[in-house]
Amino acid sequence: MTEPTQDLDLKGLQCPLPILRTKKALKELDSGDVIRVEATDPGSVKDFDSFCNQTGNKMVEQAESDGVYTFTIRKK
Repeated sequence: MTEPTQDLDLKGLQCPLPILRTKKALKELDSGDVIRVEATDPGSVKDFDSFCNQTGNKMVEQAESDGVYTFTIRKK
């Protein structure tokens, strides 16, 4: 498991807010830093996959537990 540089709690937010807030947070991080995002929007699974593919950031881990989706992303 990769230890995140930053945790971002986006539970309760609907598309596109989780992606927009993650994008903003990533701008503050250095290349190679890791952010862990928690979201409850089921659509966030495909949104974060697409986001990582389009931006070149790496999805390190993706999980779901009790309706909370956790995404661990390494900044390119």
